[in-house]
Amino acid sequence: MGKSQGDKRKNMKNLLKSHTAELLLAGMFILTYIPTSLWMWDRWFARDSYYSHGILIPFVSGFLIWQMRGELAAIRPKRSPWGMPLIVAGLIIHLGSSLFRIYFTSGFSMLIVLSGLILFVYGSKILKKIIFPVCFLIFMIPVPLVVITNISFKMKIFAAQIATAALNGMGLVAVRSGSILKMQHTYVVVDDICSGLRSLISLTALGSIFAWWMKGPTYKRTILFCSTIPIAVATNVLRIVFLSFVSEVWGAEYATGFVHDLSGFMVFALAFILLYAVGKILE
Repeated sequence: MGKSQGDKRKNMKNLLKSHTAELLLAGMFILTYIPTSLWMWDRWFARDSYYSHGILIPFVSGFLIWQMRGELAAIRPKRSPWGMPLIVAGLIIHLGSSLFRIYFTSGFSMLIVLSGLILFVYGSKILKKIIFPVCFLIFMIPVPLVVITNISFKMKIFAAQIATAALNGMGLVAVRSGSILKMQHTYVVVDDICSGLRSLISLTALGSIFAWWMKGPTYKRTILFCSTIPIAVATNVLRIVFLSFVSEVWGAEYATGFVHDLSGFMVFALAFILLYAVGKILE
C-alpha cells in the first residue's frame, strides 16, 4: 500500500517536473489578464447583463477539448517558433488596451496570446485540432456598452415595427410610437432588454456549436449558423406579440412578472428547437 502511494507521489512529481514550463506559462498568462478577467466578470454578472452566459463559455470550451482527448493524445506535440509572433502581438495589444483601459480589445488579445502559447508549446497540429474551442471563447468577451446600446436600439425599433404589423393583422388595433405599442386599452413598451439582442448573442453561441458538430459541407454549416439571426429576431417578435395580446385582452398587470419572465424562457426554448430543426433539415 505504502509502495503504491509512493509510486503515485513519484509519478505526480515527474508529471509536474515534465510540465513545469507549461505551468509557468499558464500562471503568467492568468496573472497578465487578471484585470481583463475582472472586467468580464463584472459585465457577466451586471444587472440586466447581455452576457450572463459568459461564465459558462470557458467550461464549454474545456468540455469540447476534453471530448477530443483521445485524438489529441495521438498527436505528437512539436513546438513551433511561429507561436512567438502571436504572443508578442497579443501582448502589445494588451499593453495598449491596458493603458487606455479598453478591456474589449484586451479580451481579444487574450485569445491571440492563448493561440500563440498553444502553437509555441504544442505545435500547429494541436492548435488546428482545437481551434474551434479556442475561438469559441470569443462569446465570453462582452461587446462595448456603446455598441450594445446602438444595436439594441435598432433591434427594438425593428421588433416593434414587425409586432405592430402582426397585431393589426390579428385584428388588434396597434399604433407604434418609437418603441411603444399603443393599443385601444393599453400600451406595451419594448425596452432595450426586450430588443432580442440578449437572445441573439446567446443563440449565436449555441448555433456555432451546432454548426461545428454538424456533419456536412461548409456551406450548410454556414447556413445553420446564420439562421440564428432570423430565428432570434422572429421568436422575440413572437414574444412581444404574445405579451401585447395578454396586456390588451386581460390587462397590463397580467403581462408582467411571472408571465413576462416565463415568456422569455419559452421563447428561447422555441428558438433552440427551431435551430435544432434547421440543423436536421440541412443534414
